[in-house]
Amino acid sequence: MGKKAKGSRKGKKAWRANISTQDIEDFFEKSTKDALSGGSLHALSSDSLFFEDKSKDLAVKKKIEKHREKVLHCDSLLQKNRFVMPVPSSTLKKCSKNRKVVSKMKESNQDDHKDDSMLASGMFDLWDDKDEDNKKVNKVSKPSLIPAVEVDPPGCSFNPSFESHQDTLASAVAVEMQKIYKNELGPEPVPLTVPGEAIAEEDRYFLDVDGGSDDDESQLENEGENEDAESEKRPIRMKRVTRVELNKRAKRKDQLRKEAESKKLEEFSKEIDSIPEIIQEIEKEDEEKKRRHLRRHVAKQEMLKARPPRFGKHKFEPAPVQVLLSEEITGSIRKLKGCCTLIKDRYKSLEKRGLIVPTAKTRRK
Repeated sequence: MGKKAKGSRKGKKAWRANISTQDIEDFFEKSTKDALSGGSLHALSSDSLFFEDKSKDLAVKKKIEKHREKVLHCDSLLQKNRFVMPVPSSTLKKCSKNRKVVSKMKESNQDDHKDDSMLASGMFDLWDDKDEDNKKVNKVSKPSLIPAVEVDPPGCSFNPSFESHQDTLASAVAVEMQKIYKNELGPEPVPLTVPGEAIAEEDRYFLDVDGGSDDDESQLENEGENEDAESEKRPIRMKRVTRVELNKRAKRKDQLRKEAESKKLEEFSKEIDSIPEIIQEIEKEDEEKKRRHLRRHVAKQEMLKARPPRFGKHKFEPAPVQVLLSEEITGSIRKLKGCCTLIKDRYKSLEKRGLIVPTAKTRRK
């Protein structure tokens, strides 16, 4: 497309006709708008343009509260009388959550008013345990005695000294031999089934029960019953006790009673005389209990340093010591065998610190 042809500007009339007046028209239009709206905004000060609204919008607040609390007319009539309890309605189940929130807010406001009034009057309730009940008990996790990253002994290095390597190797061998001896010398498990052998015909005669044993037992029972019946039929003859025999029995009973009382007095006097010895024995027992308690505490702390407390079904089994054999020591990191034990080491560390429940070993098929 060609360029737009410019108008001729040779005369005054042509010059005036070609001048644009759009800026002037925009200015006048803007000025009329500003005059109608109350004046130009550039001329006004910032205090007149911006202000802080401190008034409360009560209408909106009432609408919100009305929307939150939906109470039936019958319930509102019953609420006016404090001696009449409102009957719960099925339609209030929808806004039960909102009702709980509003009731909690009301209770908190009432408590605040009570606290303010008590502070003003200087009186307070000694038996008020609401604050103690509302306090949440934060469970503090006990720090583990086992460090997150354990340093291996110097004998596990890629280029260890001869003495440290032999010591670490000996400890690893001792652990493995202890496992072997435990399996070999430990008690054998109870077998589920016991293998049986065929019984010979000669031995069967000893195991079989005699056929006449039941008859013999029945005969013995019958004889016993007959004897009891005869004894019941016989008249029982009572021997007459004389006055002399009764006096002897009474004297004997008094003598036994006096002997028992004297024996009790002797034992009581012996116990009184042995009070210092009893006190020493009690002190020794208390000292022994304290020592036993201290030994248990120290043993428990040492055990927690070595392995975690038992949480689940399986016990924690520590990983074997990663020590090189004498033939595998090359003195160079480049010649070491590649082994991905970092994940296993971290997993065992989590189990040892009690962060993960130990699981049983799973063998790959």
